[in-house]
Amino acid sequence: MAVQVGERLRREKFAAVFTSPLKRAARTCELAGLSGSAEVLPDLIEWDYGEYDGLTIAEIRSKRPDWLVLRDGCPGGEMPPQVALRADRVIARIRAIPGDTVLFAHGHLLRVLAMRWLALPLEVGGRLKISAGSVGILSYEHTLSEPALALWNDVSHLSP
Repeated sequence: MAVQVGERLRREKFAAVFTSPLKRAARTCELAGLSGSAEVLPDLIEWDYGEYDGLTIAEIRSKRPDWLVLRDGCPGGEMPPQVALRADRVIARIRAIPGDTVLFAHGHLLRVLAMRWLALPLEVGGRLKISAGSVGILSYEHTLSEPALALWNDVSHLSP
């Protein structure tokens, strides 16, 4: 999937490439052929799940039936405002770069990033499905003061 993502992304010109410090994202960036210009951005690291790390949603909800990570966070790990602050720093960084940027990161962090980009409550991000190897585009409607979601969870470049 990462190679196929790379085939799609290499058609574009990017002013910057950023990746999470975690191996999954960095390896995806490498396989996509963009690691040569990539900068590791610590704020792109996945949500710290604390006591919930390694548990399935079913296991967590057996103890907390209405639990939502984007609303409730994780005991011993990160809470939504902490992840939102990281996303805000990423947004500030990419908005300061003239031109398009590409990010290699993780599901929950990318949902938070999209919600912060759009100025929507983080909880809404739970309704955004995100698949491995998908492409999303955060953009603008008419001006830089009108952030918009141009594309989300696009997997059309992946072989069935």
